Order: sequence, then structure tokens, then C-alpha cells
Amino acid sequence: MNLRTESLAIPVNSQSVEGTLIAPAVIEPGTPGALLVHGWGGSQDQYLGSARALAALGCACLTFDLRGHAETRGQHETVTREDNLHDVLAAYDLLTHTAGVDRQAIAVIGASYGAYLAALLLYLRPVCMLSLRAPALYKDDDWEVPKRQLHVNPDFTAYRRLALRAEENRALGACAQFLGDALIVESEHDEIIPHPAVANYIGALANAHSLTYRVIAGADHALSRPAWEDAYTELLVSWMFDMIKERTCLDTSS
Repeated sequence: MNLRTESLAIPVNSQSVEGTLIAPAVIEPGTPGALLVHGWGGSQDQYLGSARALAALGCACLTFDLRGHAETRGQHETVTREDNLHDVLAAYDLLTHTAGVDRQAIAVIGASYGAYLAALLLYLRPVCMLSLRAPALYKDDDWEVPKRQLHVNPDFTAYRRLALRAEENRALGACAQFLGDALIVESEHDEIIPHPAVANYIGALANAHSLTYRVIAGADHALSRPAWEDAYTELLVSWMFDMIKERTCLDTSS
């Protein structure tokens, strides 16, 4: 399939973040959309390969840099979760207003901090498919404190090892309301996100239409080896292919 790649400036809060639209050369009406959200300390570059693979399936994909990263690295010490959630909202709205993109067939794909933000987006925008890789978990307190400062809290690491109910955390609460299709991917040897945090998300997604859970054998949090990155991309693309195929069958029968 012929693809198009377009660099974009996404307006948000009197600023802008850099984004990249990767899509079929012609975006036909009814094209699924996929928003890809990178983790803390990362950039949209980490998701360009996945975006190309998903675009080859026929999806319109948007990657972007959260504020505090890449060109806005100068805001790294001051950007808040509120700021970054606004970034996600702005990128989502741009994607869904792209001609040809089906607003009822939007996938949101996030890694680590990006997965946490993707979960929070569920409160604010319709999402059909949700993919969370190594989803981070944060206390609801100190929402407007710079995100970087949250890491110095002595309870920061211990919180992620707690068994939490959906009503005890905003991100988990959002997942509990999600009725679409979900994919959770865990790294076997994740040194940042322990299994209890992932298990909390799995438990919170009890109302999802479908829930797929996979573990990448031997992998660390960052998927630092090409084989681990490839394994994740293969999982993501295979899952998206199945979800899109199932949705097409449902549309045909309706």
C-alpha cells in the first residue's frame, strides 16, 4: 500500500507540539484512526515504525511529541500531567477531524506514561480500541505538580506495587468504564512498571468487549533490543488487524 507521511504542528494551549501523520496515500471515508502516545522521556520517533505498519493495514496514524520532550525539552522539569493530557486531547481532535477518518473507529495506543494518559483520555473522548504497553500508574494527588517532581516522592515506587480497585485511581476508573476492545502488553523483566500495576489495569478492564493480555518474554521496560521491539510491533499489528477485521464483519452484517 502506498503511504503518505506528513509533518504537522498541533496547536495546544497557545503552543504547539510536533506530530506526524502516516496514512494511506488516499484516506477513504471510514478509515480507522490510530493515535500513538509515547512514554516519559521518549518521543514520537519510538512509534514511527509501528505507525507505518498500522498504516499499511489501512489506518490513519498520528504520532506526536508530548510537551517536555523533543523540541520542547526545555519544559521537561515544569510540564504537568494536566499539560500532557491536553497534548493528547489536541492530537486526538486533529486526528478525528482528518478527512476520511472514522470517528467511531479510533484506536489509542500508549506506552508507559503514554498508556496512563491514554487511559485518562477515556473520560474525555470516545475510543473504540485501546492498547496499553507497560502502563504506568500514578497517585491522583498533586495533579498540577510538575510530573518530574512526582518521581522524588518516597512512596512513588511502592504505590505501583499496591493492589488497587478501579475507584481508587482515576486511570483505573476510566478503564472500568471502557466498553471497547483492549490490549495490554507487559515486559517480562520490566524494571520500571511492576506486574501489580499491570494487574490493576487488567482488573479494571473487566467491562471491555474484549481483553487481550500478552507478555514479551525476556524484555525490559524500554524494549531495548530490536527483537523485543519487533515482537511488540508484531503483537500490536496482529491485534489491530483482528480488531479491524471483526469490526468490518459487524458493519457488513448491520
